[in-house]
Amino acid sequence: HVQLVESGGGSVQAGDSLRLFCAASGFTVEGHCMAWIRQAPGKERGGVAALYAGFGITYYTDSVKGRFTISEDNANTVYLQMDSLQPEDTAMYFCAAEASYCSQWNAYNYWGQGTQVTVS
Repeated sequence: HVQLVESGGGSVQAGDSLRLFCAASGFTVEGHCMAWIRQAPGKERGGVAALYAGFGITYYTDSVKGRFTISEDNANTVYLQMDSLQPEDTAMYFCAAEASYCSQWNAYNYWGQGTQVTVS
């Protein structure tokens, strides 16, 4: 069955970097939309970045453009490199897989448990 396991979250200072990992199993990420979506306390989930795996097509929400980078490797893992982190980036970050349109953040079929990122 499909499983997504996130890791890499933590507590950092403003301006620091973190790299999130999403290990996928039960399917091959290539040819599928993969996304990072976050939810801050008291707020709705919002898309951060998406990738059409294997084709190099990426999407970013405006607030992270130039700071975050989504990527994949041949080990079925999707990454989110986060640089110049700001307090407003504080949220639970979820890895999500499979949607008809990669930037359709609410349409993903599979979700991980999330990893917490706290920026102070």
